[in-house]
Amino acid sequence: MLLRPLPVANPGELGKSIIDSAMESIVVTTKFHAGHRQLGHPGKCRFVHGHTWHGKVVIAAEELPRNDFDLSIDFGDIKHVMRFLDHKMLITEQDTAFLDAGRFEPEGVVVLKGKGPSVENVAHYVFDRVVALIRQQYPGKGIGYTVEVTIQETENNTFIVEKAVVI
Repeated sequence: MLLRPLPVANPGELGKSIIDSAMESIVVTTKFHAGHRQLGHPGKCRFVHGHTWHGKVVIAAEELPRNDFDLSIDFGDIKHVMRFLDHKMLITEQDTAFLDAGRFEPEGVVVLKGKGPSVENVAHYVFDRVVALIRQQYPGKGIGYTVEVTIQETENNTFIVEKAVVI
């Protein structure tokens, strides 16, 4: 998430100043183990393989709404979005071999949007579900959020999607 300096009337009097663009953030990190393959890829990624994926979700707003327990969004609910992928085979609709319920148990397969189960598409999958979670818990409040999802496929390969949404 991009950090911006906060405007302050007089930096020497921070305690007396009004900060007009403060943000609150929830940050959740977790990991999950999942397999995939890049169907049709010319390299080794075309073979079924797995990773220990690391995920991070940041939800920010000027003021996050609170529920009856004074929690904005339960950390466990956000972790569940990513941990749902744990020990699953991540595919797209084009990978019909894994869609055969006679060969693979459907509850062990997650179908992603796109042409391949890339780290980019995993990040967008998590992003869409986090936004749906916020929408379910705080519908129609007109609150502007910045939602950032970071998915690390390996220690060298990471994809980040960050978008502003109003819910």
